[in-house]
Amino acid sequence: MKPNMQAARDLYARTKAEKFALGAFNIDNQETLIAVSKAAANKKSPVLVEVSAGEVDALGLQNVRCMVDNYRQEYGIEMYINLDHSPSVEAAKAGIDAGFEFIHIDLSQAKRDASDAEIAEATKEVVEYAKTAGALVESEPHYFGGSSNVHTETIDYEEIKKYFTKPEEAVKFINETGIDTFAVACGNLHGLYPVPKQLHLDLIEQVRAAVPERAYLSLHGGSGTPEDEFRGAVQRGISKININSEMRKAFRTNLEKVLADHPTEYAVVKLMPPVIEAVQAVVENKMDIFGSSGKAH
Repeated sequence: MKPNMQAARDLYARTKAEKFALGAFNIDNQETLIAVSKAAANKKSPVLVEVSAGEVDALGLQNVRCMVDNYRQEYGIEMYINLDHSPSVEAAKAGIDAGFEFIHIDLSQAKRDASDAEIAEATKEVVEYAKTAGALVESEPHYFGGSSNVHTETIDYEEIKKYFTKPEEAVKFINETGIDTFAVACGNLHGLYPVPKQLHLDLIEQVRAAVPERAYLSLHGGSGTPEDEFRGAVQRGISKININSEMRKAFRTNLEKVLADHPTEYAVVKLMPPVIEAVQAVVENKMDIFGSSGKAH
């Protein structure tokens, strides 16, 4: 097993032993990565940066690997990469080949009507391939709703309840596929909404009690979740929490302000510091809430 993979596995084990969650923060560009890196250094927190298909297309798998390695060394931080919502087996394998420590295979992203059998089969193939490097594999047997954007509509909880995780189904999927991490659906939803999200903490507790001890639990769609619900989720066994939309909102709103305040400035590098600081503040706040501050090795 490659050293970075073993280090990632050791870190994941610490989330259980020390009762904290890893923040997994999407990066859209180099500035966002700098913000995450600075937050990790300031908070002495371990961290995951993650890219999904659109971000991979924009940045490139190898470029992301190299940038993360460079900033990890520059800032002296404990930082790993998660390939988020990889839409195919081939894309997931490419992430493993690029040296990503965490791989999320989500066949339903590309094929919304994928059957349970198709999802399980694709997941098993990725799990088997991941053994070549030691990468940790995450998945779930359902489509995860919403989008990583700022929404104006309220949340239709009656609709998303249809896709809530059933503990017995989680057990079956984990045992059938051999995944390391199961993504729980319990009121979380991709995106930022005008109303706060409501997590069913009792369901997280039930899933944690039902699944094998070796399995980890993750929470997608974290943006817009109240602080006390995050803390409750971590206390009940969530080891990884994904954040994206809050960072994107901070980036855009602060960039708009900087542009309005400096209408004659065209040197982009001079415009970015306040934007980076705003994103960094979002990340630092989440690290404190997740309990990861001060946990870096």
